[in-house]
Amino acid sequence: MAAWFLVGVLLVLMSGAGTRATGQSVKNPDTFVTLRYGDPESLDPAYQYDTASYEVVYPNVYETLIGYNGSVLSTYVPRLATEVPSLANGLISKDGLTYTFPIRPGVKFHDGTTMTPEDVRYSTLRFMLQDRDGGPSWLLLSPLVGKESTRDGDKIVVTYAEAAKTVTVQGNNVVFHLAHPYGAFLSIVAAWSFVMPKAWAAAHGDWDGSAGTWQKFNNPKLQDRYAFDHMNGTGPFKLVSWDRQAKEVDLARHDAYWRAPARLSRVVIRDVAEFTNRRLQLQQGDADLIEVDRSDQSKVMGMTDVTIRDDLPRLLIQVLHFNFKIDPTANPDIGSGKLDGSGIPPEFFSDVHVRKAFAYAFDYGTFIRDAYRGKAIQPSGPIIQGLLGYDPSLPKYTFDKNKAAAEFKEAFNTGNTARQIGAQVIKDAVESLNPKFKVDIRNLQWSSFLQLTNAHKGTLYALGWAVDYPDPDDFAQPFLSSKGDYPHRNSYNNPEADRLIKEAAVSSDPAKRKQLYKELTQIAYNDVPSIWAAQPTAFKVMRSWVRGWYWNTVYGGEDYYPLAKQ
Repeated sequence: MAAWFLVGVLLVLMSGAGTRATGQSVKNPDTFVTLRYGDPESLDPAYQYDTASYEVVYPNVYETLIGYNGSVLSTYVPRLATEVPSLANGLISKDGLTYTFPIRPGVKFHDGTTMTPEDVRYSTLRFMLQDRDGGPSWLLLSPLVGKESTRDGDKIVVTYAEAAKTVTVQGNNVVFHLAHPYGAFLSIVAAWSFVMPKAWAAAHGDWDGSAGTWQKFNNPKLQDRYAFDHMNGTGPFKLVSWDRQAKEVDLARHDAYWRAPARLSRVVIRDVAEFTNRRLQLQQGDADLIEVDRSDQSKVMGMTDVTIRDDLPRLLIQVLHFNFKIDPTANPDIGSGKLDGSGIPPEFFSDVHVRKAFAYAFDYGTFIRDAYRGKAIQPSGPIIQGLLGYDPSLPKYTFDKNKAAAEFKEAFNTGNTARQIGAQVIKDAVESLNPKFKVDIRNLQWSSFLQLTNAHKGTLYALGWAVDYPDPDDFAQPFLSSKGDYPHRNSYNNPEADRLIKEAAVSSDPAKRKQLYKELTQIAYNDVPSIWAAQPTAFKVMRSWVRGWYWNTVYGGEDYYPLAKQ
């Protein structure tokens, strides 16, 4: 999913340490306050696809059929299902095509109604068939229907019957019928099988679940659905309010939760752009956990009653993206729209030599040093360390001004604080090559940034990717598939990449998959659709009174259910 930090804009759009005082008094012991930078785009579990939104959705308000076992990503625990399917218990068929989930009885939604297997089926179909541009629907469409999207351009290519047969209710069981074996299916279910009540959604103008109406709800606009800013899940917390002006989400404990109620009565997630403000609120005890960039880490080290949990492994990559076909309509970021010293043409980055020039002009070492205090590595492509197919020996671009200048000549002859630092690094290098080169950097509000890049108005922009589920397909598809999130935003298309991605996804042979992902890394190097800047580790900064916290790299934020303050 799109990972949020401060967003910079390039050429129009780039976007435990601490001490504890004796006798410390816990402030607001029943309320947990988290300060982030970046506001949610949507609270609809079938629309949201960024970490700021995901933190609210999962695992706090909406739940999944199975969940991760704390920090462990390789084993699962029952959630809305009472068992985790396996070959041993017979809930996965021998051919790997059928997964059966016994649904937990008596689970209450936040409106007091009881969850049924039909709600699970409806929510799964809604997730697939809503299928907004650049959204998460591919995560279930691909293994179940065998297609990454319901559309090819403006043409609908998936029928209701195709989707409906993939999810069936058999008594108290919900059965998934896969289009092909897919070993990572349980990891997708663990993070993306959200359930909302069918009757509630239909009563508020959403899809009613019928075959004749689903296309009306396909590819919705951002605020078209009641679920955009209303929530009705089964999780330990329920939505009280989302104040978009104040950039604050308030959650309250769900006292009818099927497990024991949460220890906290209230959770507040607030977008506070200024680090000094976040730090002050942490120091005063008005915030319990704050987002801190690596470049500011030294400013929170040694703070009284503050704990820093460092060197947390992360399946996340920071990337600079090239938009091959910029929409010039009402887009001030391309200036004159010509290569005349006052702007760039819409197809500026469609030239591979331009992209290679920027890749050589990026000072990876300086970026990693200044943005992450050296706690990051330079990846070779989208298949990062920790994923099957990662190979550090594969070629990668290095900072080389001479090669950058040579690539620019070829091209012209033929016709988050971390992100701010990245933008500045490339600005300094590019402008040093030629006095006629000028790079402007612009910061945007997160939700506005997502809307602009989805509308193809990005130029060269910074936007990372955080793991949806721990499998290389989750990185290859969003970055290299023509139906993926970033290729959609940036008009990148390579049929060979599409073929290899599909072949790797359906293969059950780890050795074969490993080789295919290496080939995809080579395509990423040759085509340069993006600059693969860094894979950083994570760290968390929180008050020392926080109890029950654990790290899970899949979550967009925190799991507030086990947390307490004491």
